[in-house]
Amino acid sequence: MKQTRLLDSEHSKELFAYFGLAVYYSQALEQQLVNLLMLMKISQGKVPTEEDLADLYHQKLSNSLGQLVNEIQHHFPFSEAETEQLKEVWKLRNYIVHDYFKERIQETFSPAGRSRMIRELTSFKQQAQDLERKLQKYTSELYVKLGLDQEAEKGETPTQV
Repeated sequence: MKQTRLLDSEHSKELFAYFGLAVYYSQALEQQLVNLLMLMKISQGKVPTEEDLADLYHQKLSNSLGQLVNEIQHHFPFSEAETEQLKEVWKLRNYIVHDYFKERIQETFSPAGRSRMIRELTSFKQQAQDLERKLQKYTSELYVKLGLDQEAEKGETPTQV
């Protein structure tokens, strides 16, 4: 009973909120990788029809972060530092999603442990958010380069990208 009340404490709820933010920003990063991959395919003329584009988009949405990271490296000229950032966030994301609480469960029972975990999750969230913003910039630049922004201004609706 005491353990249940401990996990319902405000500090525990804060820890779980930061976990949620870490997962949220890793998903935002995944979405941005899909967007960038789709624009790269369009720029290379590799998607013949809008239906093919829509099918490919939905297929990419179901890919894992690791699959997206591996694929994007073949299509986009990231710097060595950016490639390392992508791989580091991918590795940390997998740890957070699959093993974080399993390996750190004892720390959730003390204020100091929870505080450490919150700092770690905050750091990861910031890394994922910074990388997602960088990819958003690349996506926006490519969107403009392809003239898709002009299509949008004319009222044409490009397939979701």
